[in-house]
Amino acid sequence: MALRRGKSVPEGGTMPLVDHLRELRKRLVIAALAIVVGTVVGWIVYPAVFDFIKEPYVQGVKPLLERKGFDATLVLSGGVGSAFTFRLKLSLVLGLVISSPVWIGQIWGFVLPALHRQEKRWVYLLTGIGAPLFAGGVVLGYVVLPKGIEVLVSFAPESIQVLLSLGDYLNFVIRTVLVFGIAAQIPLVVVLLNRLGVVSARQLASARPWTIIGIFVFAAVATPSTDPLTMLFLALPMTLLYGVSELIARLTDKKRAQKQPAEIRDDEISPLD
Repeated sequence: MALRRGKSVPEGGTMPLVDHLRELRKRLVIAALAIVVGTVVGWIVYPAVFDFIKEPYVQGVKPLLERKGFDATLVLSGGVGSAFTFRLKLSLVLGLVISSPVWIGQIWGFVLPALHRQEKRWVYLLTGIGAPLFAGGVVLGYVVLPKGIEVLVSFAPESIQVLLSLGDYLNFVIRTVLVFGIAAQIPLVVVLLNRLGVVSARQLASARPWTIIGIFVFAAVATPSTDPLTMLFLALPMTLLYGVSELIARLTDKKRAQKQPAEIRDDEISPLD
C-alpha cells in the first residue's frame, strides 16, 4: 500500500518496496544534477586546478628528470580528442568533489529513516568529522605525491628517453589523493560501527595486531608507488587513527554500560517479577 502524501515514515519503521524505489530514484536524480552542476563549475575553473595538480611534477619530478638528461615535458597522447577528454575527465572529478556535500547528504537521507533519533545525531556528527578527515587525507596524499612519482621515475634506465603521459599522470594523482582521503575515514567507520553495536571496544582491542598488519598490507597495495616511504606516510596515520577510534569506542562502551542495569551473573538468583 502506497504511503499517503504528507504522511511521514515512523522512526525506525518500514516502507513498502515501491516507495523505497521512488525515494531512491528521487535522490539519485538530485545527486546526478548536483554532479552535473559541479562538473560545469570544474570545467570553468579547469586552468587554475590543472596548474595546481601539475605543481608537484614541476617542483619535484621535472628537476630530477632534467638532471638525468631526460625530456621533462608532459605529453598528451591519444588522438585528436584527447585534450577534450582529459579536460572533461578532470572536470568530472572536480564535480564529484564540489558536489560531495549534496550526494553524500542524499545517501544519508536515504539511510537515516531506518535509524533511531540518537543514532541520527551520531551520523550527522561523524559525517561532519569525516569531511575534514577526508580533506586532511587528500592534503597528505598531495604532499607525498612528488616523492612517489620521483621513486617510480628513478627506475628508468638512463639509456632511454622518458615521456610521461598527461593522462597517466592525472590517473596517478587522482588515485593517490583518493586512497589517502578514503583511508582517513577509518575512525568514522569504526566509531559508527561501535555506536550501532556491531563491534565493541574489547573486540577492537583483541583485533588490534591483525588490524595493524592489515593496514600495512593495504598501504603497500593501495599506494601507486612502490617505495616504503609513501607506504609509511599512509600506514602510520591510519594506525594512529585506528587507535583514536578504539579510544572513542572504549569511552562509548563505558558510557553505555553506566546507563544499562548491571547484568546478573550465572551464579546469582534473578529477582522474580
